[in-house]
Amino acid sequence: MYYNYSIKDTFKMAPEYFDDDIEDVAVEVLRNKYEGTIDKDLGVIIAVYNVRDISDGMIYPGDPATHHEVTFDILTYMPKVDEVVVGEVSELIDFGAFVRIGPMEGLVHVSQITDEFISLDKKIPAFVSKRSGRNLKKGDVVYAKISTVSMKNSVKDSKIALTMKSDGLGKPEWYSSSMQNKEKGQKKAKAKN
Repeated sequence: MYYNYSIKDTFKMAPEYFDDDIEDVAVEVLRNKYEGTIDKDLGVIIAVYNVRDISDGMIYPGDPATHHEVTFDILTYMPKVDEVVVGEVSELIDFGAFVRIGPMEGLVHVSQITDEFISLDKKIPAFVSKRSGRNLKKGDVVYAKISTVSMKNSVKDSKIALTMKSDGLGKPEWYSSSMQNKEKGQKKAKAKN
């Protein structure tokens, strides 16, 4: 889930930037400090924007830089357990598929791709079901549900487990074809009555 927050902080403006526009310097300093980092309460900080209310600078003994209080907004992404997400399959490995969801990747274990037996065919490459012919390959857009989240200090070290086993999850064509098959079965049952 994406969230917006307003933050108050202090940034340090080095003397070599005194001739530059203070707002431009503030934006650059704050983006370098925050973007791409993880706050365990707020999530992955994607963007810093709407920098405002920059105070006059304070100078501290022994430090030639000015220190300014500032207010700004951030856009964050915080994955939540049981949230249904749309993502793109970014990589296939023997034990599952990585799916890009926002600024992070989650893993769908092979046992969580579908209720059917499915295996990785490295020639294609894709996960393929022998029974229904369903397949999952790199670049496919899928619906998945977040089953567990472990947020660490970096995006790389954070872990998200996904499942695609429930109705309506997985590739959209899987769901639409199973709905068509159910409708055909219902029509046949009505015709017999």
